[in-house]
Amino acid sequence: MHIQFNDEPLECTAGLTIAALLAQLEQGKTGAALAVNHTIVPREQWSDHLLREGDSILLFQAIAGG
Repeated sequence: MHIQFNDEPLECTAGLTIAALLAQLEQGKTGAALAVNHTIVPREQWSDHLLREGDSILLFQAIAGG
């Protein structure tokens, strides 16, 4: 299956969850936030959220401020 990860094309196996993808890519950083197709996915849903063909995943460091 083909997806985009941080604006880079990536091929991965079908039926992969966000958590499994991040583990494969060694990207399990604390303080990170993630969006799939421009929608934030809460960390507690990463183990259940299945990725689909063509998904666009953006992983970024969450920064608080005012």
